[in-house]
Amino acid sequence: MKQYWLMKSEPDQFGIADLERVRVEPWSGVRSMFARFHMRNMSVGDEVLFHHSSVNPPGVAGLARVVRTNVIDETQFDPKSPYFDEKATREKPIWDCVDVEYVSTFPYFVSIGRIRAEPALADMVVLRQGRLSVQPVKEHEFQRVVALGSEPPPPDLDKPKPKRRTKTKAKPKPSKPSKSKPRAKSKRRK
Repeated sequence: MKQYWLMKSEPDQFGIADLERVRVEPWSGVRSMFARFHMRNMSVGDEVLFHHSSVNPPGVAGLARVVRTNVIDETQFDPKSPYFDEKATREKPIWDCVDVEYVSTFPYFVSIGRIRAEPALADMVVLRQGRLSVQPVKEHEFQRVVALGSEPPPPDLDKPKPKRRTKTKAKPKPSKPSKSKPRAKSKRRK
């Protein structure tokens, strides 16, 4: 039975345009046991929502499809890779992944704000466990996101939100130097 997934990638590292260019790519570099668990439950032919993360706003940019499972993640063996795992060996690899192929890019980016505004999508994992890079999606959620990708967004919904400013305490005003003689420091006993 076909399953549906949402897989996240940072577009400045590997976005939907990159997948379109290379056509098929291993979904390597995942270092979450939960995400690995989900990839191990994938089957050839499963459909994927390709989500751009670490952008403002984040959201679904297009579609991919799982074309191969149980792929050894080669990045775990490369000491120059940020995904190197010194515990992994060729005899006992720790990380595996799936190969995904490009299906399409949505005419309209489906931001997390659009997903959040849809009552039918209120239970999506991406709204509850936002940091999980590979997550299951229900069929009706998948179909609704695909439909949203063909519809123009409502005005003002997809405008990037301004970064939050953190409140900082006012710096104390520097005291004026005293004209009196400085006091000697006292020694503290331990």
